[in-house]
Amino acid sequence: MKYRKLGNTNIDVSLICLGTMTWGEQNSEKEAFEQMDFSLDKGINFFDTAELYSVPPKKETFGSTEKIIGKWFKERKNREKIILATKVVGRSGMKWFRGKETRLNKEQILEAVEGSLMRLQTDYIDLYQIHWPDRKSNFFGKLGYEHQEESDIITIKEQLEVLGTLVKSGKIRHIGLSNETPWGLMKFISLAEQYDLPRVVSIQNPYSLLNRSFEVGLAEISIREKSGLLAYSPLGFGMLTGKYENGQNPDDARLTLFGDMFTRYTKPKGRKVASKLNILALDNGLTPTQMALSYVNSRPFITSNIIGATKMDQLKENIESVEIELNEEIIEEIENIHIQDPYPCP
Repeated sequence: MKYRKLGNTNIDVSLICLGTMTWGEQNSEKEAFEQMDFSLDKGINFFDTAELYSVPPKKETFGSTEKIIGKWFKERKNREKIILATKVVGRSGMKWFRGKETRLNKEQILEAVEGSLMRLQTDYIDLYQIHWPDRKSNFFGKLGYEHQEESDIITIKEQLEVLGTLVKSGKIRHIGLSNETPWGLMKFISLAEQYDLPRVVSIQNPYSLLNRSFEVGLAEISIREKSGLLAYSPLGFGMLTGKYENGQNPDDARLTLFGDMFTRYTKPKGRKVASKLNILALDNGLTPTQMALSYVNSRPFITSNIIGATKMDQLKENIESVEIELNEEIIEEIENIHIQDPYPCP
């Protein structure tokens, strides 16, 4: 396994991060334990979860993934071997979390942290991330920014202050963002410097051969400010594995089960570009998965590549991507496809 520094900390995290959002929905506790055991044995020391998981989000299953990880920690007695990341939900109407609209105010962040600590059966979280912003902005693929004034906004400084209290208490070690914009990331960084508050060490946004929008604005900030990308959906919800080619819809695949909820990667342009990329991989003796993950792994702004698998053979192939280096000819072909059809699934 290869490792990279987490932001400006002295923590080394594995280049492959174990994603967990299917545990408690598509994957059972037993299957999750098998994935964690195997991943740790292969050198993965970085797990990412969230209070929202499993997905799709619903009252019956929120927190279920954290509970599974907590039981694994308790049974294996190996908490210290894992760099653990989890998240607090941003503003939403999902009232089952705290009995009201979720907001990133002091009361709710403190409540969320305590809930995660209890479910995870630990007394500290290595990386605590804001899952999406409290303010109204562009995330989850929304295009065409339209500014909306907000009278009840919870300022970024307020959010940083409560996170700072949690860092000082030892309940969290570092903070990160997710589904954030260039303005948001820089605002968190500048306010942290101005008021001596915790500095953001990572940003978890989508990044794949189908969605390279991170390269516009955020990539430069990630490198210059040492807030590296934790890339999620590096396989475009499976579109870059080849399993949906020629109209196939495997019975237990996520887009077969929940396709109406997750349409980011399934629009005609996305399918067209995915097919081109998948053919390119096969023509060069690679599986589509190998090529897609290897490309993400190679980017200089990447701290860790978050993979998610529902089957063990998928997990093995994902982890093995760290050993593959794409040659200049393949990268050139990838870039040509990108030039012809840029950002098909932003």
